[in-house]
Amino acid sequence: MSVDVVEYIQANKAQFFADLKEWLAIPSISGDPAHHDDVRRSADWLAGHLRGLGFPTVEVWPTAGLPAVFAEWPAADPDAPSVVVYGHHDVQPVTPLEEWDTDPFQPVERGDRLVGRGTSDDKGQVFFHTLGLRANLAARGADAPPVTIKLLVEGEEESGSIHFAELLRERRDRLAADAVIISDTTMWAADVPSMCTGMRGLTEAEITLRAADVDLHSGSFGGAVPNALHAMVELLAKLHDADGRVAVPGFYDDVVPLTDEERELFARLPFDEAAWLETAGNSRVAHGEAGYSTLERIWARPTAEINGMWGGHTGPGGKTIVPREAHAKISFRLVAGQEPAKVRDAFTAWIEANTPAGVEVEVRSEGGGVRPCFSPIDSPGVRAARRAMEKAFGTEVLFTREGGSGPEADLADILDAPLVFVAVGLNDDRIHAPNEKVEMPLLLKGAEAAAHLWDELATALR
Repeated sequence: MSVDVVEYIQANKAQFFADLKEWLAIPSISGDPAHHDDVRRSADWLAGHLRGLGFPTVEVWPTAGLPAVFAEWPAADPDAPSVVVYGHHDVQPVTPLEEWDTDPFQPVERGDRLVGRGTSDDKGQVFFHTLGLRANLAARGADAPPVTIKLLVEGEEESGSIHFAELLRERRDRLAADAVIISDTTMWAADVPSMCTGMRGLTEAEITLRAADVDLHSGSFGGAVPNALHAMVELLAKLHDADGRVAVPGFYDDVVPLTDEERELFARLPFDEAAWLETAGNSRVAHGEAGYSTLERIWARPTAEINGMWGGHTGPGGKTIVPREAHAKISFRLVAGQEPAKVRDAFTAWIEANTPAGVEVEVRSEGGGVRPCFSPIDSPGVRAARRAMEKAFGTEVLFTREGGSGPEADLADILDAPLVFVAVGLNDDRIHAPNEKVEMPLLLKGAEAAAHLWDELATALR
């Protein structure tokens, strides 16, 4: 099948990229109310395109915010597995516009690169599935895929997917599936294909300490009453132990540990720590929880970071006071098994237990946080997708995780289906930044992997 798949993709790539450019030209910026009509226009364009490709069912699903697109192509076999393919059609803002070399919504080819907003995140990666599906049908001489394919392309991912969980609950019956394919991540490198197996979650808190009703003269009161900033510094200094572990009781209780196989596969990635430190603002040294590599720390271990701390006098010149208040913002990156609310509750209890006597404490959190997601590398869906990608790339496919957060945990939990990440973006695609690009040969490789994926999943998920 592979020769026919490749031939089909090569024969149809010009039209594929022409259609993609037409979609990319729609400025579907969900975070800007001035472009909300463009997001709706983007949904309508995609729906029309999918109908033209032959999807028997295509619908634009409204939400309390911006619309998602749903399309379904049933398998010929009514007992075949069902698969949801998730992506998003909204894009990030393009400011600062002056840093773009070309109009962000007039995509241009530069050698093998396609430059424009949404090329990699996420319209390009959504779109390769359309070519892959057609290649699969053509190679098999069939008019239906070997699994029932359900595309779900949301319109608010870049705005926090605030209505997405509700949409999933409302449409759960229509979205019933045996696996969810995520195409909104990256590979290690163009010549080192890889699959993401997890994304970290996030929760945040703000601490306020009050030691007095007003700032006090340090000559009259210093050394005799609590200093709110001293108290904050002492408190946060206890947040990590000497091995870099978070000191909050129970913080690691639910963490899914790395397997020996995962650690071995991470270690095989060609990671240059010195070069990575340069990308980290020329940081001087790698640092973190003892016993783990840098990649393991940023992909598979939870963290607590002090994002900011303030209080007292911060203006020019001196001001000899004992500050009445101190403030700090803390964020936690969470990994598989952890729940944002549970972590926040444990942190609040720890703060209250460790605040010095005579100091009032308030811990505030906004929003529910983002839950982490995880796909075991030995799951049937991940194994099937790895085989499909290895057929397309002709080499071993390794594994990564990502430090960012998205709505993937809601997909897994609400649909009660395992996640499988199949994506071909790169870390240097400048997503969310000026001059976003995608490697056009990789989009074609993505289409090739998708063409093989449906046959692999038809067997693996039964």
